[in-house]
Amino acid sequence: MGPLVPEIIGNDLNFIVALVIGIAFGAILEQAGFSTSRKLVGLFYGYDFTVLRVFFTAGVVAMMGVMGLEHFGLLDINLVYVNPTFLWSAIIGGLIMGLGFVVGGFCPGTSVCAAAIGKVDAMIFIGGAVLGVFVFAEGYPVFEGLYKATNWGSPRMFETLGMPQHLFAFLLAIVALGAFVVVSIVENRVNGIDTKPIRMTRYYVGLASIGLLVALSAFIFPERKAALQEMVKDEELVRSYPLDTMAVDELAYRLIHEDAALQVIDFRPADAFARFSLPGSTSFTIDNLFEKEPNQALTLRGKTNVVVTEDEPTARRIAIMATELGYTNLRVLRGGLDAFRSKFLDVAVHPASASSGAEHTTRFEEHARRVLPELIRKRTSSGPVKKTQKRVLGGC
Repeated sequence: MGPLVPEIIGNDLNFIVALVIGIAFGAILEQAGFSTSRKLVGLFYGYDFTVLRVFFTAGVVAMMGVMGLEHFGLLDINLVYVNPTFLWSAIIGGLIMGLGFVVGGFCPGTSVCAAAIGKVDAMIFIGGAVLGVFVFAEGYPVFEGLYKATNWGSPRMFETLGMPQHLFAFLLAIVALGAFVVVSIVENRVNGIDTKPIRMTRYYVGLASIGLLVALSAFIFPERKAALQEMVKDEELVRSYPLDTMAVDELAYRLIHEDAALQVIDFRPADAFARFSLPGSTSFTIDNLFEKEPNQALTLRGKTNVVVTEDEPTARRIAIMATELGYTNLRVLRGGLDAFRSKFLDVAVHPASASSGAEHTTRFEEHARRVLPELIRKRTSSGPVKKTQKRVLGGC
């Protein structure tokens, strides 16, 4: 599961990989004509919207790619850095950068690309950018208040707008297609071209079809967590879904004998876990199922993972979600912790041998009622699942 750093690509190798990707990116920019200031500023004068088309297309394709990787469990989106939004510094910085773009003819990335092929104006542009960075760094105490003003955190637009992720992605892709049509009309008018910007030819029909397919693919990749949570609202499905279960007697037996193959995964709230937990249990949240590090605990070979909550239906819902995510060796505690406590801990409500049958079963239950409270009192539960990886700071 991504990100691939640092498990697959080490922190040191990461810089080399970034350098290679950067060179490839620069080569593509140059081949696309982005080392020419005339083409870049054409966006502002209306005679060339290549910049808008390229970056809008790149953004939409990247968005769909991230959604697809997340949907198939190949990317932990919680480890992907999202630039924080400081509203006023973003507005003022955007205006300054836009002005610099119009006047200088480059943005920071394309200026390096143009300088690499020997363009003097790009080199001067980079010199100006370095001077600007120096002024900002030296004057930071003066600018700090404005720089950090109106912090919105790291919002994701679909959450801010209160709409499903896939619907936002679809609408954004449609907006991109509409923008391409509008800018083509503007381009033709500014350049004095009489032919229609969009014609019913194979070329344009093909492009439109690809664009619509990309837009519709957003519905193929709904946010996985939301889709699974919606799925387990079906009571009939929860009752009929084939899941392995574990009786409270078996769990008690394996706890008493400290079975090393047993993993108790406790999905109750943290405060309930702090008040009471079974020996060796690990506190999990539903979010942990979708995260890179926590899910490694559920994929250990030879382990039997027992999903526990206060009641069995809740545990079944979580186990169904985990199964759909590809986790195996899962068992649901029959009757939940309520049944476990009633049989072995809350003996005042349920007398020891009231429902016992065979004599050996009765002896075991009585033994468990003596031993388990002491084990729980001395419990050494693992607590919340540990996460050491954090989002790597960065971004454009």
